[in-house]
Amino acid sequence: MGLVKDSYSCPLMLAMDLVGGKWKMVILWHLRNGTLRFNELRRLMPGITQKMLTQQLRELEDSGIINRTVYPVMPPKVEYDLTDEGKNLIPSLDMLCEWTFAYADTHGITAAQTCTVQTCSIRRK
Repeated sequence: MGLVKDSYSCPLMLAMDLVGGKWKMVILWHLRNGTLRFNELRRLMPGITQKMLTQQLRELEDSGIINRTVYPVMPPKVEYDLTDEGKNLIPSLDMLCEWTFAYADTHGITAAQTCTVQTCSIRRK
């Protein structure tokens, strides 16, 4: 399973191996509203390289957090969506988003008025 070890002294260390880093939570955030193709994800995430997106998607797939479906057509069609375990992460991401808005307000940091996913239910108060 890539970065995941057989044992951890702290459960947060496992969480960081599963969804930590610059891009994994952003990928999960975009997949929260349904299936996306590779290039759709890449367009939603300016600044990520193709190599990094591929690596992060593979790690999330290896961890059982997302599904990768390959269709036998030309050109190849690959879609990604959340597994049940991935869907179970969404409430935690929602709470983290709310916390982030509160932190930004408290510390004078400018944050977007709404999250980047158009159908997101989290809105800044």
